[in-house]
Amino acid sequence: MTGHSFETYKQNFERDGFVVMQNALTQQQVRDMNAQLRAWVDESRGHEKAYGRIADGRPRFDVEPSSHCSETPALRRISAPIEVSDIYLDVMRNNAALDLTAHIFSPNIKLHATKINLKLPGSGTAVKYHQDFPFEPHSNDDLVTTLYFLDDVTLKNGPLEVVPGTHKEVIHSLWHKGVFTGSVSLEVEKNAQKNSIKCVGKAGTACLMHTRMLHGSLPNNTEKPRRLFIACYAAEDAIALDRNHIPSKFDGEIVRGTKTGRVRTSIFDKPSKSNFSFLMTPQYFHIIKRNSCCRGLTSSSPFLINLLIFSCARAIVLFDLN
Repeated sequence: MTGHSFETYKQNFERDGFVVMQNALTQQQVRDMNAQLRAWVDESRGHEKAYGRIADGRPRFDVEPSSHCSETPALRRISAPIEVSDIYLDVMRNNAALDLTAHIFSPNIKLHATKINLKLPGSGTAVKYHQDFPFEPHSNDDLVTTLYFLDDVTLKNGPLEVVPGTHKEVIHSLWHKGVFTGSVSLEVEKNAQKNSIKCVGKAGTACLMHTRMLHGSLPNNTEKPRRLFIACYAAEDAIALDRNHIPSKFDGEIVRGTKTGRVRTSIFDKPSKSNFSFLMTPQYFHIIKRNSCCRGLTSSSPFLINLLIFSCARAIVLFDLN
């Protein structure tokens, strides 16, 4: 990959909020990852329900409760696979899409989280439109979700849908009538789908998507699974404002460049109530409650810094809204 190609990818990413990169993985990497995945699927035959544990106690291996059995295993998600596979750990650290991430954002890049999603054959499940940033708030939004294709992704097997340019627009609320749905409103989704693009490609392709990109995915209407290894990377100076939603012992590992210890903040949107509605929700008040001084927070805790950043950002929002 030439420097000129990387620069073109960067320009497209900054304009659209995503790029699709062919041959981000080598064919040997794809073969090794799929071999490991087949072993996990075979292992799941011996379990009747979700099993294994990640750092916060939740199951590592998630199965479809209505259809999983030893004869027809239905493994649908693996959280933090890099903790239990040297193959996936090595791919997370060494691939062309990560090199591109460093070129786009900063020479200093760290890991945030990893998982594997398996969209099962004939799955009628579509992922509703949402943005990742409300699930992974940071002091700035230089985060990228990279989806590595372990199979050929087609128009029929549940491809990712993205809406170009929405990474520069509002951060939508995922709360509706007091209930956290994890998705934008039906009106927002309907309007977004008019301009959506489906991301397809051969196994080994990667789709790099900005954390604020509005996206969803379609059902898998084929007889084969559609499998993705997903890694979220962040600029080294983007500081998490909440606990990692998929924690692992590799959280924050510097995968490109060096550790500077700097903290960079940014204003995420032009001031308006709708733009910052995600900061006003119970989800984010919960961050304050959980990380408050009354819970024994000390000056040495990184949460104190994070809370101060969050509080200052929210104060700016409230000032701008008045």
